[in-house]
Amino acid sequence: MLPRDGHVVALDTMLEDSGYLAMWRADKSPDAPGRIENLKELVRAMADFESLQGFLDHVSLVMENEDRSDDGKLSMMTLHGAKGLEFDTVFLPGWEEGVFPNQRSLDEGGNKSLEEERRLAYVGITRARKRAIISHAANRRIYANWQSSIPSRFIGELPEAFITRSGTAAVHQQARLNAPVSFPLLARRPAEADAWATAARPARADKIPVGARVFHQKFGYGRVIAGHDDRLDIDFETSGEKRVLDRFVERQDG
Repeated sequence: MLPRDGHVVALDTMLEDSGYLAMWRADKSPDAPGRIENLKELVRAMADFESLQGFLDHVSLVMENEDRSDDGKLSMMTLHGAKGLEFDTVFLPGWEEGVFPNQRSLDEGGNKSLEEERRLAYVGITRARKRAIISHAANRRIYANWQSSIPSRFIGELPEAFITRSGTAAVHQQARLNAPVSFPLLARRPAEADAWATAARPARADKIPVGARVFHQKFGYGRVIAGHDDRLDIDFETSGEKRVLDRFVERQDG
């Protein structure tokens, strides 16, 4: 197939006909959807090159650069990708409520997803031999609006004896905790936001009907069994029945 149909079609056909993709779709482990997504990304990456040889030359060049250990460098990776590795210093950014733990994961999976996020936090911290630097933003811009951020609950669960806090947010927080309480306490009326100041949820152009086959980046492939406005009840092949937002799934043919 390689000379006739090209390297992208050949790889895609090989993954399907060999049963390798089917094996991961039938796998019940939480890593299986990520493995499937990695394979899809490999096919997409190969499409950027004119030939298989061009792709292999690129990979060879990347591996050659990684083998050069004489220069100081940083390794950037996901928490999943860092499993089994260790470094003297590890930087862990974005530890904020809604980011880590991820709010979408909490909404879809509840306590089970929270425990998985907590295990990932443990993985990240224990990659450090000497020092782990955890950071969080005081404010984050989301959908063109600035929103105040709350430090991740995982930071509060760390033993204080092993933590050194620094940065403006940490200093202000500690100052508030140490400040004497004055009475009477006055309740403040919460600020009211104009309706037009809130970014509206973008509507989905193509409504997904009941019975359609869909793909979710975390839960993999499944079929829609019910719909509730922008929420879909989906029976996933590897994860069972779950309710997710329609904008987080892609419709698949067949």
